[in-house]
Amino acid sequence: MNYNKKTVKDVDVAGKKVLLRCDFNVPQDKATGAITDDKRIRAALPTIQYLLDQGAAVIACSHLGKPKDGPEEKFSLKPVAVRLSELLGKDVAMAADVVGPDAQSKAAALAPGQILLLENTRFEKGETKNDPALAKAMASLAEVYVSDAFGAVHRAHASTAGVAAYLPAVSGFLIEKELEIMGGALADPKRPLVAILGGSKVSSKIGVINHLLDIANMIIIGGGMAYTFAKAQGGSVGTSLLEADWLDYCNEMIAKAKEKGVELLLPVDTQCAKEFSAGAVPELFDTMAIPDDRMGMDIGPKTIAKYTEAVKGAGTVIWNGPMGVFEFPNFAEGTRAVAKALADTDAITIIGGGDSAAAVAQLGYASKMTHISTGGGASLEFLEGKELPGVACLLDK
Repeated sequence: MNYNKKTVKDVDVAGKKVLLRCDFNVPQDKATGAITDDKRIRAALPTIQYLLDQGAAVIACSHLGKPKDGPEEKFSLKPVAVRLSELLGKDVAMAADVVGPDAQSKAAALAPGQILLLENTRFEKGETKNDPALAKAMASLAEVYVSDAFGAVHRAHASTAGVAAYLPAVSGFLIEKELEIMGGALADPKRPLVAILGGSKVSSKIGVINHLLDIANMIIIGGGMAYTFAKAQGGSVGTSLLEADWLDYCNEMIAKAKEKGVELLLPVDTQCAKEFSAGAVPELFDTMAIPDDRMGMDIGPKTIAKYTEAVKGAGTVIWNGPMGVFEFPNFAEGTRAVAKALADTDAITIIGGGDSAAAVAQLGYASKMTHISTGGGASLEFLEGKELPGVACLLDK
C-alpha cells in the first residue's frame, strides 16, 4: 500500500467548501449523554483550525455509535457540536440531517472561516453500505474532501471512501502522522524492529503475527493468547483463555519464526488466579505447568525481566495488546513494566491503539511514547499489511 498521500497542505482550500471526515465517535455517559472523553475531538482541532485559517468553509462529518434504524436522539452529534465550539472558541453550526434539506441549505450558506457539523453519518442507511448515491450527495455539498478519521479508514463507507470518487481527496494532519510514523515503521523501520503483541486472542492477531514475521527482528507474545501458544507446545494451561482451534497455527508461527530467523519470545512464568476477579490473589506458576483450577492473568517476574531486557536494544518498537488483565491492579504489573521499558528506551515507540493506548494512558506513560495510534481496528489492519479503503482512496503525492 502507498503511504505517500497528498495532505491538506497540497491543495488550495481558500474560499472553498471542504467536506472533512472526522472521528467524533466519543464515549458518552449512558444516563446523561455527556461526553466523558473528548480526546478524539481535540485530535481533529489542528486540521480544522488549519482549514479555517486558510479561509475554507468546513463541513465536518462523523459517525457516532451504532444506530440501527436511522436517526436516534441518543446517537446525535449535538453534544459534539457544543464541545467542538467550546474548544475552537467559535460557533459550530449543526445540521439536522446528513444530506437532507437542512444540511444542504446550511452548507450552501456557509461562508469561509465558518464551520458546520452534519448529523451522524450512520443515520443514513447507505453509509455503511458505501452507497454511491449517498456518497455523491455528500460530495455535492463541497469542493474538496479531507479525511482525518484514522479510526474509521479500515471501513469502506460512503463518508470514509465513497466520497473520494467525486471530489479531490487528501488527508488531514492526523492521518498524515499515522501514515508517516506507522507506515514508516513497517516500510523502512529503524532496526532492530521489535513487535510486542498481547491481548486475549490469537485469532484476532493472526494476520498481524504473519505479516510481522516477514519484517520484524523479534516478536514478543503476552496476554491471553500466550496460553494457546503454551498449550500448542504441550503445556498445561488450567482454566486460562484458550483457543483450541488455533493450536496448529501457533506451531506454524513458531516454525516460521525459526525459518526466518525472527526471535519469538513467549512467557516462561505466569501470575495466576482461581477466579477472574479484581480481588483475586496472584499465584506464580511456570507457564507450561499451570494447575487445572488456575487461570493465567499476567506475565510473571522472569518473563517481565526477559521482555524488558529485550526492548533495550530496539530501534523501533510496535506494541499492540496488553500483557495481562491490566484493568485489575493485582494483574497490571506485566503491562506496567513493558510500558515503563518503552518509556525508558531511545527507540521509536509506537502504540497501536485500542487497549494498549488505554493502558499506556492509564499507567501515566503516554507522553513518553513516540506515537499512540488513534485507531484500534484500523491500526490492527495497518499492522497486518492490509489495504485501508479510507487511505487507498486519497490522492497519491
